[in-house]
Amino acid sequence: MNKPLAYRMRPKDLDGVLGQTKLVSFLRNLLENDALLSMVFYGPPGTGKTTIAEAFARSCHANSVRLNAVTDNKARMEQAFGEAIRFSPSIVIIDEIHRLDKAKQDLLLPHLENGDFYLIGCTTANPLISLNPAIRSRARLLETIPLTKAEILSGLKKAVRAPEGLDSRRNFDEGALEYLAGIAGGDLRFAYNQLEAVALSYPASHTITAEDAKSVSPSANYYADRDGDEHYDTVSALQKSIRGSDVNAALYYLGKLLKSGDLEGLVRRLIVTAYEDVGLGNPPAVDRCYNACQTALMVGLPEAQIPLAFTVVDLALSPKSKSATLAIEDVMAQIDESPVQVRSYLKLKRVGVPEPEAYDYSDPVLWRHLVYLPEGLEDKVFYRPWTSGKYERALKEQYEKYSSLKKADSVPEARILAQEEKKAD
Repeated sequence: MNKPLAYRMRPKDLDGVLGQTKLVSFLRNLLENDALLSMVFYGPPGTGKTTIAEAFARSCHANSVRLNAVTDNKARMEQAFGEAIRFSPSIVIIDEIHRLDKAKQDLLLPHLENGDFYLIGCTTANPLISLNPAIRSRARLLETIPLTKAEILSGLKKAVRAPEGLDSRRNFDEGALEYLAGIAGGDLRFAYNQLEAVALSYPASHTITAEDAKSVSPSANYYADRDGDEHYDTVSALQKSIRGSDVNAALYYLGKLLKSGDLEGLVRRLIVTAYEDVGLGNPPAVDRCYNACQTALMVGLPEAQIPLAFTVVDLALSPKSKSATLAIEDVMAQIDESPVQVRSYLKLKRVGVPEPEAYDYSDPVLWRHLVYLPEGLEDKVFYRPWTSGKYERALKEQYEKYSSLKKADSVPEARILAQEEKKAD
């Protein structure tokens, strides 16, 4: 039985690599300078990380050993490292390198420190987050990016003709190949797998059309792993699109996250976005977001997409204000820098505070003339109103009115100021 088409189409050297121009150019420079170094290739699935690693090893005529951080145990790793040392120079290629547990890392690190061999790690995870810092500091981080539709289309055409591919045993019209390239999402392996599935679904005498391809492969390739970097990147893009008032982009990323099925995570992010980015710019929209999210959780998928689309449009087109978010962030930073005590007349229990100097619960006018911030922070400003929405413009007027009042740091003095205000009225 033949190996899968995607495996058979793997290039033997760097000349056969599709896309990744920047990365391939860097690797060619290494070859021209007869240089090797440890590297980590990171990027989405199907962008050629392992394929490029193996093609590079062959191009530089180095011994190579391939490992998988998930499936290979310590004994297999020790064997591979021993082989790499015996046949120097060697490149050890480790798939899913971010999955290395502590015991396997302890095996690897001394060899990297001693320069026993060169490492090429491959991972779909962000190495700045997922990779052990000790490994990361000893390797060059190099990103692989999703292939363009044109690059995917070129690969599909080659696979149809190539002897190691379909060897021209199936006929595809241009529309079929363009459809398959379009749904691949930049993942060449996905495109090859779909091409093979479609080819095996029709007899050799049949010319496969776009409709034929669609009937076999009706869905686009979504990065739907809720624990993967692409998922969290999409969550980030959703919030930033809402913040930037791009309703079409926000709806697109909403749809992508709905495809992943992580309804609870999506609801949490939308509620946070409502309070963080819309906030006082449009408080009713924040309330509507909460209600829409509760409705979505109650009805579940797929109907949940209706109330969530409602709130995404509402939030994206609402006036924005991060004033409350920025204010509390400033407060938390201030507390970390210099925690201070509450003034005596604000304490819950008035131990040792004479009655004339105690907080007066009966005089609302007096309340406005007291200093409430701790000593040394009297003039500190945390809240800076935005004026994007009607509601916060009204808050700004009130804020400026109260801020302009004379303040006292004792109750007797504040009482005098309150009496002056009452006389003026």
